[in-house]
Amino acid sequence: MKKLIKKSFPETYLLIRSLYRYFLAQYYKLRREESYPIILAKLYKRNTGKDLNWNHIETYSEKMQWSKLYEQDDIKTILSDKYLVRDWVKNTIGEQYLIPLLGVWDTFEEIEFEKLPQQFVLKANHGSGTNIIVKNKSDLNLKRSKKLFNIWLNTNFAFTSGFELQYKDIKPKIIVEKYIVDQHNELKDYKFICFNGKVYYCWVHLDKEKEYKRNIYDTEWNLQEFRIDDFPRSNKKIEPPKNFDRMVEVAETLCKGFSHVRVDLYNCDGKIYFGEMTFTSGSGYRNIYPEIYDKHLGELW
Repeated sequence: MKKLIKKSFPETYLLIRSLYRYFLAQYYKLRREESYPIILAKLYKRNTGKDLNWNHIETYSEKMQWSKLYEQDDIKTILSDKYLVRDWVKNTIGEQYLIPLLGVWDTFEEIEFEKLPQQFVLKANHGSGTNIIVKNKSDLNLKRSKKLFNIWLNTNFAFTSGFELQYKDIKPKIIVEKYIVDQHNELKDYKFICFNGKVYYCWVHLDKEKEYKRNIYDTEWNLQEFRIDDFPRSNKKIEPPKNFDRMVEVAETLCKGFSHVRVDLYNCDGKIYFGEMTFTSGSGYRNIYPEIYDKHLGELW
């Protein structure tokens, strides 16, 4: 039912989902900090069907729960902020890897739409799934967009999915980035799974307009048998970008100093762009198939 509503009524689904996350955050924000481990164990069980034993943390998804509560520091907050991370990326690998910024505002009412191009991407800087891709400014529903951003800006995303505390102290803003696509009018998203300064795997999102698929490769571009979530693999033979080795180098530069992080990069006709740094991918609730790979990833962490 959820997938049907999402596919048939995407705007309604997004609004309902945003309101649900807002009220969820309001609820969990009131919980006492000492109760976080108990609540998180219940959320983990509800989402994965598995028990979480804090005295025996072994798998990738289990370690991500531990990391949420006990591996927090200020740099993670800065790097999870889609606005502040830009300065860090500029100083670490260079400004040429940043998607051009068209503006930043504190409220939706401040946005000067008349000065923006026909195509752009609106983003809230402090959470996940808070983007509006504008392919034609004339088609943008300002009333609906304002309603969504008012909800997003008042949602503390640290509390929407089980205490992802790196989002807790981010000051909400709206940023607008340039709309970029490749010669095929698409933009492939490469997500690098990194441990202790080294890239181990890269997952690629495919066929987004039809049936959402995901392939996972190692750094030699060998297709892996394991899956994260229930997304099917694509049967198409997918070639790596010609500069894939450079993408790995960029990701490894960005992930230095972190026990685990997912580094997202785009490749637009050979031009590499930074996407984001994600420390709690899927909040650690994504099932991994076969399950032995959940343990394998945990061993790498």
